[in-house]
Amino acid sequence: MCRRLRTRCLLLLPLLVTVLVSDLYSTSHAAVDPPPSFSSGDGVDHDRHYEYSSELLDSFVLTTKLERGAPSPVASPEIFNVDDFGAMGDGEDDSEAFKEAWKEACSSTNGILLVPYERTYHLKPITFSGPCNSPLVFKIDGTIKASPHLSDYEKDRRHWIVFQNMEDFTVKGDGTINGNGRKWWLNSCKVNKTLPCKDAPTAVTFYQCTNLRVEGLRFRNAQKMHLSFQKCNNVKALNLWIYAPGNSPNTDGIHVTGTQFIVIENCLIMTGDDCISIVSGSKNVRAKGITCGPGHGISIGSLGAGKSEAEVSNVVVDTAKFSGTSNGVRIKTWQGGKGYAQNIIFQNIVMNNVSNPIIIDQNYCDRKERCKQQADAVQVSNVKYRNIRGTSASEVAVKFDCSKSLPCQGILLQDVNLVHRGKGDHKSAEAEASCKNVKLKNRGSVSPQCAGRRR
Repeated sequence: MCRRLRTRCLLLLPLLVTVLVSDLYSTSHAAVDPPPSFSSGDGVDHDRHYEYSSELLDSFVLTTKLERGAPSPVASPEIFNVDDFGAMGDGEDDSEAFKEAWKEACSSTNGILLVPYERTYHLKPITFSGPCNSPLVFKIDGTIKASPHLSDYEKDRRHWIVFQNMEDFTVKGDGTINGNGRKWWLNSCKVNKTLPCKDAPTAVTFYQCTNLRVEGLRFRNAQKMHLSFQKCNNVKALNLWIYAPGNSPNTDGIHVTGTQFIVIENCLIMTGDDCISIVSGSKNVRAKGITCGPGHGISIGSLGAGKSEAEVSNVVVDTAKFSGTSNGVRIKTWQGGKGYAQNIIFQNIVMNNVSNPIIIDQNYCDRKERCKQQADAVQVSNVKYRNIRGTSASEVAVKFDCSKSLPCQGILLQDVNLVHRGKGDHKSAEAEASCKNVKLKNRGSVSPQCAGRRR
């Protein structure tokens, strides 16, 4: 605390505050840079298809309170630098210093909790709880790294950093959140089949947060999922860079569960699992300008595991690029589940060497057991695929495996052009479509088409 008081007495503090205020608020509504582009591999410039239309997307429009404009910032916020609370960034645990800094920042009337540049701070599992006295900014310019000691997670193996019960909260900066996940991967049953399957932590979890903005940060090498929004409302996740090796297990980029009105925009995601996964209770989800690969693509689901009930609706994935992923856009539901996945649009998408570009798997089951068609199913309806093109690494580029008892309904393919190009092939070949128990329509130029629907 003495260090903190001494710092406040510095004559240069007003200048520092002015600079920080300018940095934090001048870009709050600035345009964001587009993600890097890549070729689809077929010699055609597909970037021309990426002009975003402001027209209504069918019968629903996604808006958030955050898009209505923030109020003018209050002058001279109080800076809470974690160094002033004893954080050293020397490889030792800095958790207590972060807790103390959070306590005072959360109690302030206009606070910025600052993690400064060019330092790496190690944290054990930690929870930052609200509500706070006023809107709060957590500005990360340095690196926050997870404790490498697995014993530190004995009380809770499912979480590392948690922000909960926050309102009007911003986490932003030029820094990195590093899950230090290699030890966890090596101890995963998916990597070492002789080991029992155990939980691993999600790197950063936002739980029951409202009016939340996460912007500009880098997330890397999460123990399991990188970033999870759980039971949140009115969220913006912008300009994020998420990375883990392609063979790292369960390292989803962004996981959305029980969350409503969320915008995920201009994010580069390279992981060992789903780039974005959207599961039960999520509504009004918009993802735009996503670059994905390696990874498992963008997934709605899985839904209905263990014969549970699941609900996902009003999802738009607009302007995305997939490269070398195992899936492109996927809807996955378990046999025996209940509920629905409805009002979904995938549009303006380029696929480059994607194994399963378009897939609905409504019959998913535990492959270790005998799969039987069950009467119950998660209803998949009103799904539109528009302006999707590129190359499929497998012969079957479009696969709809829907339930006989509850077929997929209202499926639209419009201006879809996917060709097959296998590994090492220099020329493209005609791709195939496999369609079971699906009621669909084609509009415009569609290739491949389901049997009996070619023009």
